[in-house]
Amino acid sequence: MDERKLRILLVDDEPSIIKIVRKQLELAGYDVLIAVNGPEALSQAQSAGPDLIILDRMLPQLNGTEVCQKLKASPELARIPILMLSANARHEDQLASLQHGADAYLTKPFALQELLERIKALLERSVGRRDQG
Repeated sequence: MDERKLRILLVDDEPSIIKIVRKQLELAGYDVLIAVNGPEALSQAQSAGPDLIILDRMLPQLNGTEVCQKLKASPELARIPILMLSANARHEDQLASLQHGADAYLTKPFALQELLERIKALLERSVGRRDQG
């Protein structure tokens, strides 16, 4: 039985978000990897194989929607659930993110407990599918 911690890739370019979210995820028992732009997110996803990705929608170099599309187009990365984060609460942006492969969407500012509950639900679904397959 694999006893490794579940690994989450946190992709955000705001140091304050990284600091707060990383601490909470680590306290919740997750192994946390960090990327601060789109290309770095793709590279980390490819090399580290995270169990879940928290992806900011507005990133330098390659935005979160583009990163999401590229991840979902990759056969080896498409299974990874993506929780999109954004300061933009417009319905059109939420819908576009979901249409491009995001599994969930959460607007900033957010309650840390809600973030943790959404992560837990996405991981339960994802790990359950892998255990069955």
